[in-house]
Amino acid sequence: MAYVAVKGGAKAIEAAHKLLAEERRGDPAVPEITVAQVREQMGLAVDRVMAEGSCYDPDLAALALKQAWGDVGEAIFMLRAYRTTLPRFGVSQPVDTTAMAVRRRVSAAYKDLPGGQILGPTFDYTHRLLDFSLAAEAGATPPAAEIAAAPLEPVVKTIADAMAAEGILQTELPMSDAAPPYDLTRDPPRYPAERDQRLQALARGDEGFLLSLSYSALRGWGGDHPLCGEVRMGEVLVTIDAPEFGFPVDIADITLTECQMIGNVAEEPDRPPYFTRGYGVVFGRSERKAMAMAIVDRALAAGRAADNPRGAADEEFVLAHADHVEASGFVLHLKLPHYVDFQADLHRLRTMRADWFHANGASDAQEEPGVDLAEAAE
Repeated sequence: MAYVAVKGGAKAIEAAHKLLAEERRGDPAVPEITVAQVREQMGLAVDRVMAEGSCYDPDLAALALKQAWGDVGEAIFMLRAYRTTLPRFGVSQPVDTTAMAVRRRVSAAYKDLPGGQILGPTFDYTHRLLDFSLAAEAGATPPAAEIAAAPLEPVVKTIADAMAAEGILQTELPMSDAAPPYDLTRDPPRYPAERDQRLQALARGDEGFLLSLSYSALRGWGGDHPLCGEVRMGEVLVTIDAPEFGFPVDIADITLTECQMIGNVAEEPDRPPYFTRGYGVVFGRSERKAMAMAIVDRALAAGRAADNPRGAADEEFVLAHADHVEASGFVLHLKLPHYVDFQADLHRLRTMRADWFHANGASDAQEEPGVDLAEAAE
């Protein structure tokens, strides 16, 4: 569980809330940013809040970003907290990413993969130079008629489909319908973790933490150095079973980013050698997160076979610390009152110092005079 703020002086807290609202608003002479503007023009931040907040709702994610003063971590906390208040009225069928309407799809392993490379919207080929025309504001946006939406490509084969004919890529066995997937939002983590729990934890894990772990894995601490078989982004259908209708019902199109990492060659006595793989999928547009997730997934799988897994290959270390809300709550709770703890430590330290002076034939009176904080406060 995450630590939350304790109660304090009501007037001081109310004043802090008012001051926060004023600081968040900024200069009243500048027009206030709207939730719609955040949603449409800060889309990557919105997508990250949805992914780590475990709630696909661009409007709520944009509202959380606005309310959080642009603090992505705080917005994730808000959306996650709101999500816990929502009733669960159904469970969707597994999303079929092979039927994704693709907007972007690239592979570093196959130059001419079936369906071709689809560059789509990406920073990959920009020069990372500040575009000062964006600061002009007035007249900087082209008329609506000139704005073309990114085209959706017809369904294209995944890298797994392309490699299936040869049987050279690790296959995943489907889960039994009798055993529902692990629900990390309702049940506490358990170790060793099955892959459904592992992928859930990584999917809503902190992007920066997973990125650092994946980097450590690539530099030798994870025992693997995969290649990007495919990273794709596009829209997929969400379908639920509707007993009242007697047939499945499509309820939404959502944007996902999916990544397949091709790992080391595995050899088993009862089958020909094959490539291992790691998998990542996240809400919205986040190649960095999906790729990092896939690398860490592969590192964790390799760690299971190791005698002493470390870093990105250590399952309990990774999964227990990946969640941003948990990590942020534990770190920030150190701001809350710990007066009793400190007084106990202070008393123990003073006792130890007195014993040291006594053992060394010195007097603590020889020390520089200090200030008693408790007396000073009075």
